[in-house]
Amino acid sequence: MGETVLDYEAEAAHYDRTRGGVPRAEAAARAVLSLVPPGARTLLDLACGTGLVTERLARPGLSVYGADAAHAMLRAAAGRVPGRTVRADARRLPLADACVDAVSAVWLLHLVPFAPDIVAEAARVLRPGGVLVATVDKDAAHDVGSDIDDVLRPLRSAAPASDRADLITGHAAAHGLDPAAGTRFTGHGQGATPRATASKLRAGYFASWFDGDAATTETLAAALTALPDQDHPRPDPRYRLASFVRRG
Repeated sequence: MGETVLDYEAEAAHYDRTRGGVPRAEAAARAVLSLVPPGARTLLDLACGTGLVTERLARPGLSVYGADAAHAMLRAAAGRVPGRTVRADARRLPLADACVDAVSAVWLLHLVPFAPDIVAEAARVLRPGGVLVATVDKDAAHDVGSDIDDVLRPLRSAAPASDRADLITGHAAAHGLDPAAGTRFTGHGQGATPRATASKLRAGYFASWFDGDAATTETLAAALTALPDQDHPRPDPRYRLASFVRRG
């Protein structure tokens, strides 16, 4: 798993406030739209959450829909994209084969151990020439070269990440999706602070690259606590978006 598994029914109440809010959502939506072909008429946003990004995936001629597995997230999303949300597991979408022009999966694949199944399902519902747009290498994006990263880097590894770009590219190829242009965008409001990072480390948030024992955890937390400007955010991450085109 890319992070500690969260209860997204409970997270919905404060998800937007703690995830960069509108600035991050706008940056993500602009980046996704830059990779969606001009002729696309339908886009499905997987794990749409509260719909903060989904409602910004707007341009003339493009109909956007959201799917999520959490009731509370969908209740929020329904107010933003009314009549265009559905409760669904991203591995089993209630859609016919080859029925949409684009699928987006923003901040999803790093969370799950079944990324290959999500990629396969996206390929199934895409029309020939349709595009899958997904964030990859999310954890790696949080290494911005700061003093916090200097403390954590010796124990950081991308090997276990379920959204590694090379893995997602392989899953895509296996289901008829060819790599296309990608881009990056800024995760506004996501710059780490030493105090918050130490707290997350102790809470097990970095399970994708750190599974150290309690003693190692406390050693790292102490080093983070010793850094200056404990509550001053370091630079925001730059997230990577990959895109893949359905053959045909």
